[in-house]
Amino acid sequence: MIEDTHVSLAHGNGGRLMRALIEEVFARHLADPALDTGADAVPVALPAGEIVVTTDGFTVQPLSFPGGDIGALAVHGTVNDLAVAGARPLYLTLAALIEEGLEIARLESIVASLAGAARAAGVRVVAGDTKVLPRGQGGGIYLALTGIGVRPPGCGLGLGRIETGDAVLVSGPVGDHGIAVMLAREEFGLSGDVVSDAASVLPLTAAIAVLPGLRFMRDPTRGGLATVAHEIARGAGRAVELDEAAIPVRGTTRAVCDMLGYDPLYLASEGRVVAVAAPAAAAAILAAWRALPEGEGAAIIGAIGAAAPADAPVLLRTRIGGARTLPELESDPLPRIC
Repeated sequence: MIEDTHVSLAHGNGGRLMRALIEEVFARHLADPALDTGADAVPVALPAGEIVVTTDGFTVQPLSFPGGDIGALAVHGTVNDLAVAGARPLYLTLAALIEEGLEIARLESIVASLAGAARAAGVRVVAGDTKVLPRGQGGGIYLALTGIGVRPPGCGLGLGRIETGDAVLVSGPVGDHGIAVMLAREEFGLSGDVVSDAASVLPLTAAIAVLPGLRFMRDPTRGGLATVAHEIARGAGRAVELDEAAIPVRGTTRAVCDMLGYDPLYLASEGRVVAVAAPAAAAAILAAWRALPEGEGAAIIGAIGAAAPADAPVLLRTRIGGARTLPELESDPLPRIC
């Protein structure tokens, strides 16, 4: 039984307190009796197909924000990396780096949220580890997850498939997660009703994965839509031309950005998908997304151009009819957002 109210270094020493923390917080929410072998590694079954693996780390501050917390965010971020690769996520492993002094009740809330997000996404947490960091050496808790999924052989999604003239789409408004986290910090004396878009994108990716003409998918997390556009330009060797008027941004998100000097195109979204598709497939993808609650704000936002100039690979057509280059992100406007 856990008698303490806060995590101490003793909770990471391998003894009784560590066992109690694992059993009464982590195992209570995440344990799978079918995998309880007593070993430090577990066997898992994988269906036929290509195995897809991803690893991600999460360091959001504050730990909870409108629309989620670091626990659910970690599951969504890992699951989404598999989903945009065309895979069906199956298993997760978890490493929790906990700072000395974190309230155990807060820790349990985060673990419960993580477990709920995993169940909702249909994935199993099959292995894990905990470490306790000395006070001042962590942001309350850091999480690192590895995800394993399977996709059909010859899925074929990739930057190398992108061609000149292809359409660029996004599944909904961008920048909400970044602004929701920023407002939750209360550093600017502002308040608002912006809610993070953090969610599993599996419904969005499953709806279009079988459509012919889909070339590439990515979730616009750190660095936002602009950073994904630069990734496409580098990987495909072609310019990316975005239409500012077509890019969905919620009014409240845009208002906060205007007040504080942020550009929503560089802010993280944690429940959106950017897709590149052949022109003939764009309308079908848009219709499939808009038929889902998660994709009702989907839009075609640009196109792939010819060979990308090294100094200006991403171009934004402005609302007033001009054009400007979107530079690659240099500074970190909102640290620890995912």
